[in-house]
Amino acid sequence: MVVSLSSSPQKPPPPPPPPPAAATDTPKTLTPAKTPHHANPILRTQNSKSSSLLLTTLSLPSHPRNDDVLVISEEEKARILELSLVRKRPPQFPGSIYVSAPHENYPSTPPLSTLLGEDGDDEEMLRRAIEIRRKVTLEIFVDAMVHKGKFGITYSRNLGSKLGEFIDLVMIEAADMKRVPEFSRLSFNARVRKFIQESNVIPLIRWLKHNALSYPQIGRMICISKGNLESIRCLVEWLKSIHVKGRYLGVVFMRVGETILRRSIEELDEIVLYLESKGVERDWMGYIMSRCAELLAFSMEVVKIRVNFYTDMGMNEHDFGTMVYDFPKVLGYFSLEEMRQKVNYLKDFGLSDTDVGKLLAFKPQLMACGIEERWKPLLKFLYYLGIDQGGMKRMLFVKPMVFCVDLETTIAPKVRFLQDIGIKDDAIGRMLVKFPPLLTYSLYKKIRPMVVFLLTKAGVTQKNIGKVVALAPELLGCSITRKLDGNVKYFLSLGISVQQLGEMIADFPMLLRYNVELLRPKYRYLRRTMIRPLQDLVEFPRFLSYSLEDRIIPRHKAMVENRVNFNLRYMLPSTDEEFNQRVQAAVERRQRFESGIADLDSVANDKFVETEPQVDSSTYSEASSDTLTANSSDDGTFESEDSICC
Repeated sequence: MVVSLSSSPQKPPPPPPPPPAAATDTPKTLTPAKTPHHANPILRTQNSKSSSLLLTTLSLPSHPRNDDVLVISEEEKARILELSLVRKRPPQFPGSIYVSAPHENYPSTPPLSTLLGEDGDDEEMLRRAIEIRRKVTLEIFVDAMVHKGKFGITYSRNLGSKLGEFIDLVMIEAADMKRVPEFSRLSFNARVRKFIQESNVIPLIRWLKHNALSYPQIGRMICISKGNLESIRCLVEWLKSIHVKGRYLGVVFMRVGETILRRSIEELDEIVLYLESKGVERDWMGYIMSRCAELLAFSMEVVKIRVNFYTDMGMNEHDFGTMVYDFPKVLGYFSLEEMRQKVNYLKDFGLSDTDVGKLLAFKPQLMACGIEERWKPLLKFLYYLGIDQGGMKRMLFVKPMVFCVDLETTIAPKVRFLQDIGIKDDAIGRMLVKFPPLLTYSLYKKIRPMVVFLLTKAGVTQKNIGKVVALAPELLGCSITRKLDGNVKYFLSLGISVQQLGEMIADFPMLLRYNVELLRPKYRYLRRTMIRPLQDLVEFPRFLSYSLEDRIIPRHKAMVENRVNFNLRYMLPSTDEEFNQRVQAAVERRQRFESGIADLDSVANDKFVETEPQVDSSTYSEASSDTLTANSSDDGTFESEDSICC
């Protein structure tokens, strides 16, 4: 194609001198023809500048020589540096031009040496060059993941953002490969691709992703390996052999870091075999190592010291193994000094080494509780409720979980609720000592619904609700739908009104905890055999707590044989010896009356006093509690713990 640069033919002036030679790796500039200026047409060739840019260049009076100092601004230097180091240069096709020239005096990119200072030690420019090389390396790595590994572009970029240390390693190794004659003629980008291919990092990423590791975990593992990627595969295979599964493979690496990569497989096997000899089963190892990976970072001597810390307190292999499985952090998460301090603090309750060992075997989570942060504020709070050291010791043995919950958010709101329903502080203290699991129940899912049920469905009055909860805090642990609602419906079906049922529960709160199937035979015997009115049961609901075969039937037969009659309150609570004495006294009084020695009024008065004994209600409550938990007959009709379904 011919382009005319003038409107009328004239004799062209002599051609200007050619521009200075640029770097060998820059695009070639257009060399003007040796024809007069504005006369002969100029043939456009590939990668040539536009005619306007060429005319501007040719009109310059002079051009700098190679030995002249080129003054370039910092912004232009940065653009030139990026253009020289980028992975892909702007496309050059026939007729294309640069968007903007690097410098007005140099249409092509000058050598990189001209961008540095006199000594070639421009720190800022070197830092920029390294950063550009890092971005180019990351771009090549992402491209390899997309095209070679068939990963998605989003996943590849997300993973690449987590591989900063590995990208630096690739960049350094690619630069070092230039010293090898085999790769000396390759460009930097080609050397990067070669190193990524030879390192087999793409297949490793695919394999780790197949084993359910997330991209942050994969990135962390590759970075801490320091280029030793084969060690990652070997260690993952070993973790899978001890049943570490899924994302916990990455969790182990995230917690112990590069320490585990420095351990040999033989050292890790030695730790596992030692724990097996102490009672930890092989199938539990994966679960334990997943939640306490610090064990793999300890030396064999440290592991033995930690194991002996617990076995010296009297733990056998079974207790130790179940303790480690229940709470793996108890063995490797805390320091030895911290563990000793907590054990010594528990001994201040009056516990021996064996007692502490049993306590930790039952609830090893105690080791996760801080002394200053949790235990001391809790003990101070319990002390203000009137609980002495013996009561705290009982709470620790019965429900050690109480010492693991938070005081402000869990215990204090429940105590305030108990105070709001009318229970005094000293009564709350006695109640908590009697039934420590109360502090572990949910206030809004367990305690409050139970109180509302007693007030609305069971007929307990607002005045008696505090008494009921204080005498029988175990009720708060029962299920409303599976237990209490059925018991309430059973008593109402007998003809007992809701108000009467509320009075019965206030007199004997444990009434709602009994199994209905065990109550029916006692009620039938009361109504059909003893021929007692329903009012007797309303006045003495404790009747249903006694064994039918061992207590009710024998004493009823004794009264029938001796032709005496006692009310239920006088008949059942006493011991067998006291009952026999009362029967004998009643027989003697009847005989005196029949013989005429005593008059009717005196006998009636004596009988009235004996048949209506005044017994303190607290004695009933205490006896009922002991009866429910301690005594049981062979036929199981007496209410033992097995017959109380909550």
